[in-house]
Amino acid sequence: MLKFYFNGSPNPTKIALFLEEAGLAFEPMPIDTRKGDQFSAEFLKVNPNGKVPAIVDGDVTVFDSNAILLFLAEKTGKFLPPPGEANRAALLSWLMFVATGVGPFSGQAVHFKHFAPEKVPYANDRYQYEAMRHYTVLDGHLANRRYMVGDTYTIVDMDVWGWARMIPFILGEEAWTKLPNLKRLHDEIEARPATARAKALKDRFTWKTEMDDEARKVMFKHLKSVA
Repeated sequence: MLKFYFNGSPNPTKIALFLEEAGLAFEPMPIDTRKGDQFSAEFLKVNPNGKVPAIVDGDVTVFDSNAILLFLAEKTGKFLPPPGEANRAALLSWLMFVATGVGPFSGQAVHFKHFAPEKVPYANDRYQYEAMRHYTVLDGHLANRRYMVGDTYTIVDMDVWGWARMIPFILGEEAWTKLPNLKRLHDEIEARPATARAKALKDRFTWKTEMDDEARKVMFKHLKSVA
């Protein structure tokens, strides 16, 4: 059975959505990053980068959420766009846009807004700006189409939803007023039955909730004060 290494953060949650949408059987393998599970010898054999999500499917190991989405979609033949080079190109382009832009800038925006041990106005302003810029690109793309790749619900929409659902935390509640088309896609995916199951997966397990010195030591190894 497929093993799914995860926690409740955006990237693993979009993989949970695919698994639920596709009806794939899987064994959930919780990785509590505030306890340092991601750096255990066992997990580093699965993902040498020490990040979730990751899957082990028989003899195949895949890490990075975008790679996992593409692997599972191609293996099952589900949630891919209609055939054709143009649709394939759009799928890959938007997957990489999320992988290299939306995800990293959103993650840094969250860090400097909520978790940095000292306020760094320049860094906060830069990542807030860039995160909103990326979401604005998505919003503009969705202005004249239902989904990210035409009229077909695909892994790209799941990819986008994984981060879009966190926009109030990343940018503030008021950000949605500037992103009406992205909000429409977000709300449609939120209403899907599989989405509720995907979000509830984390609730089956107990997680460390405190961002204390122990958590900072394993999550922010660059901080000398907690090394």
